[in-house]
Amino acid sequence: MANSGPAKKSLNTVTLLFKLPYYTHWGQSLLIAGSEPALGSWNVKQGLSLSPVHQDNELIWCGRVAVAASFTCEYKYYVVDDNKNVLRWETGEKRKLVLPEGVQEGDLIEIRDWWQDASEALFLRSAFKNVVFNATEDAKKESQSVSLNKSLDLEDIVVQFVISCPRLLPGSTVVVTGSNPQLGRWQAQNGLKLSNVGDSLWKGNCVLRKSEFPGAPWRGAGVAVPMFSIRSDEDLGVGEFLDLKLLVDWAVNSGFHLVQLLPINDTSVHGMWWDSYPYSSLSVFALHPLYLRVQALSDAIPADVKEEIQQAKKQLDKKDVDYEATLSTKLSIARKIFNLEKDKVLNSSSFKQFLSENEEWLKPYAAFCFLRDFFETSDHSQWGRFSQFSKEKLEKLISEGTLHHDVIRFHYYVQYHLYTQLSDAAAYARKKKVILKGDLPIGVDRNSVDTWVYPNLFRMNTATGAPPDYFDKNGQNWGFPTYNWEEMSKDNYGWWRARLTQMSKYFTAYRIDHILGFFRIWELPDHAATGLVGKFRPSIPLSQEELLNEGLWDFNRMSQPYIRQAILEEKFGSFWSVIAANFLNEYQKQCYEFKEDCNTEKKIIAKIKTSPEKSLWLEKEDSIRRSLFDLLQNIVLIRDPEDSTKFYPRFNLEDTSSFRDLDEHSKNVLRRLYYDYYFARQEDLWRQNALKTLPVLLNSSDMLACGEDLGLIPACVHPVMQELGLIGLRIQRMPSEPDLEFGIPSQYSYMTVCAPSCHDCSTLRAWWEEDEGRRSRFYKTVVGSDEEPPSRCTPEVVHFIVQQHFDSPSMWAIFPLQDLLALKDKYTTRPAPEETINDPTNPKHYWRFRVHVTLESLLDDKGIQATIKNLVTSSGRSFPGKKVEGAEESVEKLSKVQLNELGGDSSTTPPLNLELEWDEDEESEFLLSSTSPFLPPSLPPLGLGWVALAPGLRHS
Repeated sequence: MANSGPAKKSLNTVTLLFKLPYYTHWGQSLLIAGSEPALGSWNVKQGLSLSPVHQDNELIWCGRVAVAASFTCEYKYYVVDDNKNVLRWETGEKRKLVLPEGVQEGDLIEIRDWWQDASEALFLRSAFKNVVFNATEDAKKESQSVSLNKSLDLEDIVVQFVISCPRLLPGSTVVVTGSNPQLGRWQAQNGLKLSNVGDSLWKGNCVLRKSEFPGAPWRGAGVAVPMFSIRSDEDLGVGEFLDLKLLVDWAVNSGFHLVQLLPINDTSVHGMWWDSYPYSSLSVFALHPLYLRVQALSDAIPADVKEEIQQAKKQLDKKDVDYEATLSTKLSIARKIFNLEKDKVLNSSSFKQFLSENEEWLKPYAAFCFLRDFFETSDHSQWGRFSQFSKEKLEKLISEGTLHHDVIRFHYYVQYHLYTQLSDAAAYARKKKVILKGDLPIGVDRNSVDTWVYPNLFRMNTATGAPPDYFDKNGQNWGFPTYNWEEMSKDNYGWWRARLTQMSKYFTAYRIDHILGFFRIWELPDHAATGLVGKFRPSIPLSQEELLNEGLWDFNRMSQPYIRQAILEEKFGSFWSVIAANFLNEYQKQCYEFKEDCNTEKKIIAKIKTSPEKSLWLEKEDSIRRSLFDLLQNIVLIRDPEDSTKFYPRFNLEDTSSFRDLDEHSKNVLRRLYYDYYFARQEDLWRQNALKTLPVLLNSSDMLACGEDLGLIPACVHPVMQELGLIGLRIQRMPSEPDLEFGIPSQYSYMTVCAPSCHDCSTLRAWWEEDEGRRSRFYKTVVGSDEEPPSRCTPEVVHFIVQQHFDSPSMWAIFPLQDLLALKDKYTTRPAPEETINDPTNPKHYWRFRVHVTLESLLDDKGIQATIKNLVTSSGRSFPGKKVEGAEESVEKLSKVQLNELGGDSSTTPPLNLELEWDEDEESEFLLSSTSPFLPPSLPPLGLGWVALAPGLRHS
């Protein structure tokens, strides 16, 4: 029977063969999802499944798909389980596949990829892309295909270089040079010039035989200082956003590519100096009015207000920040200027645009501030009918007809000017190629705008903190409510995404405070005052059944405070009977329990202060409180308040007399279960928890992300951080290696920030001088000297330690400003302990440190700037304004190369991926070598930033 329809024209198809070496666990497999239907149109469950093939010692995942010869797409690799649920995926930019012109019907194109580790994409983050290596608009061209030269010798290998150049210097030309004639015999002017095809990609074809590509990773340096600590000739008692311009100038002159700040969000919760704590946000979106420059609010400030500003400058120019006086003064002056120009500013097009773009958070924030001041408390549970937030109530509160409308508009006005001033400073930093690095606090204050508007996102009956660690042997209690991650996941963590989007308006990098909290958080009951008796959330508890199977049955004995008369006599001496009479009940002979009115830490604090018998312990209040806390914490198991059949081992349970008085069998079982709970059974749970939440943060902006990973580090943390491209933190005095007292900067990994100190510990000078024995051990083991170390931290000592950090392999070396100024004697006249920013052991610490020299004076001091810049340059680190010279054309220092070998018929050679780094110290040309043959595909990466090329494949 004849065909009735027209004959179908055969399609011009080619076959793509993808190959990727990757090790998986049992039950895992790989697939490709991409932008085209052949790859699932980004639906992972419909992507191209890959099959594993063993090749030598390598596991290679392979997959074929037939496509049109004109095929183009974007794609990524995914690890999935048996049901194609995503377990992890490649980070960084989507891969782009554009077939060369001239590919013919029936061709087989083999694409050999390596899994894109997140570190490869760091240079496409805004910190580098838009600041350090900001390209001009002329360099941003549309994607185009690169033609393939078809005239080949039988032994030739056609190579298509696909080079990602996020570090391209404006006006530069990308040239690949090598020892063979096709690559110019090491002459950049005769090398292979690549064409810009957009998205930081450059392409070019070349016929090669063999090549090997070595390289060296990019490294930079920065300075860290809190916003409030900066001092300038123009400030009003505290550092201000516009002072950042001076700090950026000093950073550039000193060779720094980065300025790191502490959180800058509004913390005005209590209306007193407690609000100096920058990690307890009133709003995660609003900026702190403390950093407003009132002189810049208007060009027409009246003479009397100008005089008031000048008087305030003199009064507030103190050694430390006077938090309350400074904030009060600034707001008072700002209100006067607001009353003079409110209509002009609030009717301007720029203000209206600001309000439109930020109203989602700005309107609730302004309403909250009004209600806080009206009710004289931030505790929104005390606000009557306004304690429950609703959009209808909000609209009534902020509507124009109200008597307090100008109060609402004043908060808009202040936030608008803060936005304008910080945006001005941020733009200046980008222009100067200096990264502004912000700080993302792990928590929010329980009496905040965020808990008022989104109460479902927080577990308000809990508090966050940290278990005992380097900073505090009793743990830390920060007081923030823990997050309801299950609720947050329902809109794909929209609150977090909005936070990061807001931060990226100003910053191109950020520090994730306490990144361990995204794996698990140390959760405490809200009635706790210390951080000791907590549990990890999420975590797999010890079940009652599990304990019974181990022969443990007396759950009340183990989970209630173990108080015996002998313990009381040991703790309180002859005073024990007074303590027992006031705080305890004797429930059986010589066995005691706390009375109802003092059976929590916060109740104990209240009773000690308010009890009619307080005169009995008036001079012993602190020691009695500590001893009563010890009794309350004298347990070995914590019973879950939401499920009485679940238990958690108390941290450091062996330190308790409750544990010591148990029988040997119980002790041995509890030791084993303790280790299992803290160091074994949670690892997979915590890994999966982090892989749900952290990628959302990272994908919410293109800021460079660093994680503060100090403390009790689960084994899963560093592999996950490496997988996601998160840069860790290394503080020399707090090594992550358990067998070391001091870290060794020369052994740090590349994906780290190294620093001699941080805001949460004493400065380098104070640390050196506070412990003679530790100082001697450091001098012997790190400096390598048997001599007696100087008792004072001299500039020579500082220079040695600072240089260690500059010379380290870490991507970033970031130094507190105090540690850098200690390089010069003239800046060390202040007692070292006074330079400490925070005392983590004190939850009511006053954050008020100010640098005792102005930024203008530091800019005039060419000596200190030259000293620091010499350290930067001698270490090989990059610095702003560094030129690449020595060639007729500027050659880009490359961060990544994708090398594709493509032929023109059915037996063409396959595409290959190659990663490399340009040597930052070489001045003229890219270091290529053809002295070694292509290496086998089973070879692992030879060094960070580059891998060896697979075997040359013959065209026949």
